[in-house]
Amino acid sequence: MSLRTILFSTACAAMAGPALADVNIYTTRQPELVQPMMDAFTAKTGIAVNLAYVSDGLVERLKAEGARSPADLVMTVDIANLQQIVDADVIQPVESDVLTAAVPESLRSNDNLWFGLTTRARIIYASKERVADGEVTTYEDLASDKWKGRICTRSGIHNYNLALVSAVIAHNGEDAAKTWAEGVHANLARKPEGNDRAQVKAIWAGECDISLGNTYYMGKMLADPEQVPWADSVRIVFPTFENGGTHVNVSGIAMTKSAPNKAEATELMEYLVSPEAQGLYAELNTEYPVLDGAPVAELVASWGAFTPDDMDLGTLAANRPIALRIMEEVNFDG
Repeated sequence: MSLRTILFSTACAAMAGPALADVNIYTTRQPELVQPMMDAFTAKTGIAVNLAYVSDGLVERLKAEGARSPADLVMTVDIANLQQIVDADVIQPVESDVLTAAVPESLRSNDNLWFGLTTRARIIYASKERVADGEVTTYEDLASDKWKGRICTRSGIHNYNLALVSAVIAHNGEDAAKTWAEGVHANLARKPEGNDRAQVKAIWAGECDISLGNTYYMGKMLADPEQVPWADSVRIVFPTFENGGTHVNVSGIAMTKSAPNKAEATELMEYLVSPEAQGLYAELNTEYPVLDGAPVAELVASWGAFTPDDMDLGTLAANRPIALRIMEEVNFDG
């Protein structure tokens, strides 16, 4: 090889710049739910994304690994889990005009430590046969005597329900929230058990008439032939607070303190709130995009429109210990 060829090759390598680093993610979400967005990002940028599913002990793992952690990002669901990683001091703020412009203020931390990627509403699944149109109106109404023996729900101390109780506290105060929890407990058709889909199955089986659940479970049931009859037996109702909208929660993303590939990780975060990625999220996971104007899946749109409650999620996180105490005091799961 001539000296000219060697010099030319060296110059080209210098112009090409450093090789792109992979982005490593710890996720409490099933990888198949987010893999399509990662594949699209890689196709667009050439940056590979490695997903590691961490079903339990995410915070403990990040603490144990410390500065040696290979994780650039963490993805999880529910404001309680996001607040847990904030409190553990294992993430760092991300300053990005793209992220702050795309994600509404109520769906991100005020210090840019985490950003919402999708939302889901905590709604009512109502029997098409036994619940009249307009019979369910507000969350507060669930404590009414008319629902005695007609409500099913999963554990009252599950994060989804604790977030709802936290919202009741935020809207109506601690004393009213305890009275509400007592009323809902008195109206249960059975002891809380199972997940959100199990409650819809119970409605189908005639064990109760309404249940609390997240919206995206309707999409999951309709995708499972065994569960289609459950889904077909109910309709989605979007209750509101008497002085607010429909309760929503969030799936979100944050950058670890160790983040060895910070630039690439930031680029991925920004991609995930782009119209392309938000559309994929909405279509594949039957969730709602956080980006205003991003398309909602046709199936999700068919469930109807609603006004999301604008309660700051940080307030819900702060109320969680009170919510847990209330549910334990009323022995909700007993």
